[in-house]
Amino acid sequence: MPEVPELAQEPVRGRAGRLPFQVVEVTGPSMVPTLYHGDWLLVQYGAPVRPGDVVVLRHPFQQDLLVVKRATERRAGGWWVLADNTFAGGDSTDYGTVPEELVLARVRARYRPLRKDQRSVRAVLAWAVSALRPVSVARSVSRRLRAR
Repeated sequence: MPEVPELAQEPVRGRAGRLPFQVVEVTGPSMVPTLYHGDWLLVQYGAPVRPGDVVVLRHPFQQDLLVVKRATERRAGGWWVLADNTFAGGDSTDYGTVPEELVLARVRARYRPLRKDQRSVRAVLAWAVSALRPVSVARSVSRRLRAR
């Protein structure tokens, strides 16, 4: 579930005053191993969604709650979304198809902040190699998506 952090600068606004890009923070384990608690995401509002994309959506039953899931297929009535972590739940297996209008944004990139315990040169180098990654179907490590 993403939280919207305060932005340091005034962002560029798109059509109708909506922010075309925004940064959000991931909270919770539902998208592990693709996304972890504390990861930051660059999301694009209004971007076309394709099967396999990671998206930000309003929870169908708690519309003040934003969640991050993988859009796996378009069905009658909207998108079927799944968590990459099969044990976390909280996806279409619980609440069914998500209406198209509740899918707000497509995740474009993931930034994994440096943890406080990553102080050795080796740990910092390993972090630097993987800290910023695009989020796409091709780079997904989700076995659940590939099994479909």
